[in-house]
Amino acid sequence: MCDNTTINYIFESKYMEQVLPRNGEKREALRVKGQFWTPAWVADAMVAYVLHDGATQIFDPAVGEGVFFHAAKRLVQSRGQEILLRGTELDSQLIEHKLAVDFSGCELAGIAHRDFVLEPPQEQFEAIVANPPYIRHHRLSPEYKKGLKQFVESFLDCKIDGRAGLHIYFLLRALQLLKPSGRLAFIVPSDTFEGVFSTALWGWIARKYLIESVVTFTSEATPFPGVDTNAVIVCIRNLPPVGEYFWAQCSQANSPILKQWLGSELGSGVSPFLQIERRNVREWVSRGLARGHTPSTEEFSCLGDLVRVMRGVATGANEYFFLTQSQARELRIPEEFLRLAVGRTRDVNSAELTAESMVALSTKGRPTLLFSPDGRAMSDFPEAVQEYLKKGEMLDFSSRTLIATRRPWYKMESRMPPPFLFAYLGRRNVRFIRNRVGAIPLTGFLCVYPKKPDSEYLEKLWRLFKHPEMLDGLASVGKSYGGGAIKVEPRSLERLPIPKRLLEQFGLVSVDAHPFGSSAF
Repeated sequence: MCDNTTINYIFESKYMEQVLPRNGEKREALRVKGQFWTPAWVADAMVAYVLHDGATQIFDPAVGEGVFFHAAKRLVQSRGQEILLRGTELDSQLIEHKLAVDFSGCELAGIAHRDFVLEPPQEQFEAIVANPPYIRHHRLSPEYKKGLKQFVESFLDCKIDGRAGLHIYFLLRALQLLKPSGRLAFIVPSDTFEGVFSTALWGWIARKYLIESVVTFTSEATPFPGVDTNAVIVCIRNLPPVGEYFWAQCSQANSPILKQWLGSELGSGVSPFLQIERRNVREWVSRGLARGHTPSTEEFSCLGDLVRVMRGVATGANEYFFLTQSQARELRIPEEFLRLAVGRTRDVNSAELTAESMVALSTKGRPTLLFSPDGRAMSDFPEAVQEYLKKGEMLDFSSRTLIATRRPWYKMESRMPPPFLFAYLGRRNVRFIRNRVGAIPLTGFLCVYPKKPDSEYLEKLWRLFKHPEMLDGLASVGKSYGGGAIKVEPRSLERLPIPKRLLEQFGLVSVDAHPFGSSAF
């Protein structure tokens, strides 16, 4: 997301030209995917919050086409007041053309053409509002990441995981520039509260600032229909923290209720379109401040008490390492360097992966073999393998980002065949799968290794995994996306809550030791 612009727009914007250059063809391909504008009713609500105390200026660190400036002018004009518009924007074309149509020269004078995070304004602001660029970490250049890391180290007394997207750094810089008692409203993707960095990030913010409210949206009210990202508004004041915040869920688009509530003193008022809860900050920092699941009084254990979860094998180049049966025969690759493997979740349509399943995939021409060389010198491989490795070098696979980190480049990751797979990303098909054929999963799946190796324990686990309540708690640990999609990382799946009554029902107890030993990992 980006202030009054699109997710796609960011990737061909001045941020991407500065952060990670792309060629014109790729930028054009992104441009034609459509735009998802920040709606006025959301901008109005956020501006009503930051201007509640009568601020005379408003700052937007990612001005875009000025949706929040328009909202601010509408609000102050209704009050018979004026507002000073301040902001930063990297795209000079927007400033010189689009914004020049809607705003006067005096108003445009308050917009600086600069990088907000690495070249911030040298002053603080009493009202900051933004929908910051949503650029994921892997699209940021190493040099730019270095600058972000230096900023974080100079500001925070905790570390932020390197997988945080650019919107996280926008939020941190904005907090640094927020005046005492000032107000900030950001609309961000839900992974801001659910990512690997979220607990450390929000733990730090909760110790330094007053988190007043977190607003989520139902699918019917989403500000960005058709976009696979759930939007969340977070409202923060530069005041000493308190122990509680308001969690709210808006269920009707274009309703004035959200603006009325955020522009008020906040509270637990009753509305058919705005569900509001008063929550404990410390408790929900660890759970995820934006999550909608209220804690249950039932006793739970975690899946991690029973299993260890790992991601599937990341080859770095499936087109080279993931082979069909016919390709393996043509290349004359010996069986000792091939492992039965499965790559896509849609290749497994049933609850179990069997020999028959693999035959059916092979018949369809789908890859089912992982080319898995070890770390020996190239000259020590059989001739056919040497030829294929040399072909890989000729095609420059060895320089790809992930592959280049290996020593040697062709040494494949090792996994023991997991008894269970987990399809971890989707809207309706997130599920456990019984791996009866001993296939190695690629990154389309998670590997689930029971902490107890005997067959009786595996059968008990499989009965548990098939229970209809087993995945009820998934939304409390996974990342939520648009349209009800959920993505679950390995450590998140280990935190999946399981009612203790189900464990008792299937005769399961937690086990501390991992049966597969270090060789499995």
